[in-house]
Amino acid sequence: MSAEPARIIVCTPFGRDGAIASGLIRDAGFDPVSCTDLPEILALLPPALPDALCLVITEEALLEGERSQLAAWIESQPPWSDFPVIILGSRGQELDERLAFLNHGHIVLERPFSAASLKSAVASAARARTRQLQVKAYIEEREKSDERQKLLIRELHHRVKNTLANVQAMLGATARSHTDIESFTRAFSSRIVSLSRTHEKLTEDYWQTASLRRILTQELDIYDTKAGRFTIEGPDTHLVSDIAVPLGMAFHELATNAVKYGALSVEEGGIHVRWSIEETEDNRHLTLSWQETGGPAATTPTRKGFGSVLLERVLTVQCNAEIQTDYAETGFSLHLTMPLPKSRLVPRY
Repeated sequence: MSAEPARIIVCTPFGRDGAIASGLIRDAGFDPVSCTDLPEILALLPPALPDALCLVITEEALLEGERSQLAAWIESQPPWSDFPVIILGSRGQELDERLAFLNHGHIVLERPFSAASLKSAVASAARARTRQLQVKAYIEEREKSDERQKLLIRELHHRVKNTLANVQAMLGATARSHTDIESFTRAFSSRIVSLSRTHEKLTEDYWQTASLRRILTQELDIYDTKAGRFTIEGPDTHLVSDIAVPLGMAFHELATNAVKYGALSVEEGGIHVRWSIEETEDNRHLTLSWQETGGPAATTPTRKGFGSVLLERVLTVQCNAEIQTDYAETGFSLHLTMPLPKSRLVPRY
């Protein structure tokens, strides 16, 4: 909180009231802000001067000025607000009926007033305004909490829809690439486990992101049978779920294919993954290469399995990725570039 004293607006354009009132207000620990007429007051009222806690004004300043704009400002206050007004009136006289628009949130002090009376009135008004501002802060926090809850519900809706779509795609592609129940069950179960591991990484983080390095290493660590078999190089970066889930599934498919047909099918084979992040003021881009070495010569597949479908349809469409594959005698390689959103974009339903 600021160490500066709270502001009190003072409008006493005639006589010595202004100097006396400002001095007493200062003695009470507040900062008086003096003005001479109603237009100046309107330029100081919240939100123009958000830390102003009340207005001290003489009755004649109100009666001789154009009050309609002040009345409109008072009428337009939000439900939590009842800005305090201390009116310095005349002894023995009731408040002029033209000031009826001030019938809420005002205190009348008869002149000549005592120092204690003014200080007490200002302190009381300041406490009332402080409580109002606390109510405002509470309401705003509740609204933010409600919005966060709505966002999480939309996020859950979006995540479930995407997950079910991924499972459906896995089911169809796995079924087309296997001819017996046993091999289908084994392959499909493995892919579901990979998907669940990526989701687990996402839910560990409040902001629903996952580390690129952790996603990659969790797929390769189970095949790390000797030192130096894998090279993983690149800056650690966190991916939003729209990118993390399909990319984690892609790493799983690449590792699975390497075990079946590529570098991980022989003891001497290895995989080298390198990536870099290019960051500008508005965008980030990931460039990643997957290179298999020491294994059998790679051959272009004669039919598309789930891995090909995932790379061509999910990564290119959902992640706007550009992918190049090379089935060379020295081993399979993949080069990928894609934009990396800096924030999670959740559609409204």
